[in-house]
Amino acid sequence: MPNQLEEQEAIGQRVRRQRLKVGMTQADLASAVGKTQAWVSRVEKGRIELDRATLINALAAALHCHPNTLIQRPYSTTGAEPGSGWHAAATSIMRELRRYDLAPVFDGAPRSAAALWQDMRRLHRLRDAAANSAILHEIPDLLRESRALVEAASGREREEAFAVYAVTCKFAHTAAHALGQPELVALCCERAVWAAHRSGDPLLPAMADWMRVWDMWATADYADALALADKALGGIQEQYDGGDPLALRVWGALQLRSAVSAARAGNRDESSTRIQHAAEAARRVDAHVGPMPFDRHSVTFSTGNVQVHEISVALEMADQRQALRLNRRTDPWHIAALPKSRQGHHHMDLARAWLWDGNRERALTELEAAEGLAPQLVRNHPIARATLRQLVYAERQLTRQKLRGMSDRFSLDDL
Repeated sequence: MPNQLEEQEAIGQRVRRQRLKVGMTQADLASAVGKTQAWVSRVEKGRIELDRATLINALAAALHCHPNTLIQRPYSTTGAEPGSGWHAAATSIMRELRRYDLAPVFDGAPRSAAALWQDMRRLHRLRDAAANSAILHEIPDLLRESRALVEAASGREREEAFAVYAVTCKFAHTAAHALGQPELVALCCERAVWAAHRSGDPLLPAMADWMRVWDMWATADYADALALADKALGGIQEQYDGGDPLALRVWGALQLRSAVSAARAGNRDESSTRIQHAAEAARRVDAHVGPMPFDRHSVTFSTGNVQVHEISVALEMADQRQALRLNRRTDPWHIAALPKSRQGHHHMDLARAWLWDGNRERALTELEAAEGLAPQLVRNHPIARATLRQLVYAERQLTRQKLRGMSDRFSLDDL
């Protein structure tokens, strides 16, 4: 526990070490991220908490490193999580992805694409529960079997095998992000793009670009992220205009990702416009008559998702009061309908908002709620850890002040 509580200082030390490694002065780094030299100095001394992804990504981009270099992910606590041992699964996934164009190693005849899609429903349940370690354990076999089906099948069945492979990469990509595995993240994205364009599914290439947008945030390439999202949106515009329910989801999810990209670039108006587009897509989803088709692309787009993203965007713009106002207007039913993984993110955001607003008790309550919903996700999330550190340090400072006051009243000079 003490090591975890001292992470703030360690992050500052890593910023300083990387700055010296690339030969930058504090003034150079400050100019690159739009801050003052004094701000950089305070970061390096552990006096400023890096509690926004925008700050972490900007520093990493300026220092020519991955954000995980600064926050030292994956964290050592990961191995103590239920279902640990995911490192071996991650290695197995990397092996399968690297040999994507070689003959698959698979005994017997692969099952049909329909049977493989049934297996994907389990991955959906694990993703909704933010059970990222368990997801990684499932992935290698699915990659092998879907790749074997590609070799054995033809026509539409072969295209569906590529689709299964692409979506399996997407599940691995999400879990790898959560567990702090940048090499696996990048490879999953590359293979998803490769398979998506061979799947015959007109929406899957856009979904693969949705993944690429996420990866661009790590290098603070927000303009490129927006350009890529617009390319993907243009590619499915016809299906969206025609009201295809799956296209509505993918189109709306891309708009939400664009909203976050714009917010991190500091473009409030663009971010607001993207949220409005996403809200319109959600209204069209809600108005759909009849059974909704299976979410084969794994996007879970909904009105609740739009609402929590709007709050998240306000925090990206460092406007916690707007975030709290928006939260008061959210529909609890829509939030409760979200997967636990998304609800966990939402409560992490609210914890940060309340902390910035000076209410540490509410912040802790929200952080506890987040952990209860998605423990593995929250315990391994840099923003949740930064929020907890700030709460701990604030309580330490308050205790010191109380003890100092009492010692003065008791005339205890040795304190």
